[in-house]
Amino acid sequence: MKTTLLTSTADHSADSDDERASAWVALLDSPECTSHDRAEFDRWLDESPRHVLAYVEAERAHQAAAQLKDDELLQAAARIAWRATGRDSSRTRWWVPTTLVASLLVATVVGVSWLRAPGEPTVQHYATAIGEQRSLRLADGTQVMLDTDSAIVARFGDDRREIELDRGRVQFQVAADAKRPFSVKAGDGVIRDIGTTFQVSKHADSINVGLIEGSVIVSSGVAQAGSTLNPGQQISYDRSGRMTPAEPLDLNVAQAWPTGDLVFKNSRLDTLLTEMNRYSSTKLLLAEPALGEITISGVFHIGDQASLLKALEQGWSLRAEQGQGGEIVLHRKSG
Repeated sequence: MKTTLLTSTADHSADSDDERASAWVALLDSPECTSHDRAEFDRWLDESPRHVLAYVEAERAHQAAAQLKDDELLQAAARIAWRATGRDSSRTRWWVPTTLVASLLVATVVGVSWLRAPGEPTVQHYATAIGEQRSLRLADGTQVMLDTDSAIVARFGDDRREIELDRGRVQFQVAADAKRPFSVKAGDGVIRDIGTTFQVSKHADSINVGLIEGSVIVSSGVAQAGSTLNPGQQISYDRSGRMTPAEPLDLNVAQAWPTGDLVFKNSRLDTLLTEMNRYSSTKLLLAEPALGEITISGVFHIGDQASLLKALEQGWSLRAEQGQGGEIVLHRKSG
């Protein structure tokens, strides 16, 4: 008989939240997990910030246990603990028959049916032009920095705060609000905040999430379980929702652009120009592809092409010429 995860919201005790969080970790990591299960998981997370916190702790415990799964002493201790509880170790205590779940869910629905449905959310649109950066404070006190050519939609209701990133790069310093979870939708993924400062960028078909401080859960349509980031980590996913493993985030680089500077450390010249070109309608181009392999280190102010061109001329023996279409083309100096 197929079993279903118990997700009744009748009991909001800390122990109950921890138990359900552990159950979700197990289910999302199971090959039997379906898209319906993941949708139910998303709804459960959105019910309360406590659920998000409980899931983060359960996932961390799960990851730690996975790393120690071959430890014979831990395996022996686990067998002793199971015998002490009188439970059969071949079964998981967080799984119950479908018929029981159905009856409990019906009881829960009846019990909360008198609650008022949340009102329509307020919707606000924010955007920046090419070369513009904008700092703003949302209605809840969340501080937002929009990078060049960026756009977001903020939907704030009685029970949740949702941001959708349409394009560009944004930093969020999230205000605490225990009654309204904060999430950011970018492409096919969702970033759930737990009182943090984090950045999200969306360019072409790629989305990147970098964590400055606090904790976030990043989930996508194809990922069975969300990935929890620690400060100084970043993760990327494509339009299909396929994620890359979390990797280190250079905090000096990440914290520079909100202050108007771009930091490059042994970066390829073509990569540097792509980043600088985001801030200006006058594009910097290379006369030959091989120039893109030149490595550059330095700090350049956003939109200050003149200083960049002077540095490239003096330090890397390049010269700039005006192109026919208004662009600036970089050449090697002759001789």
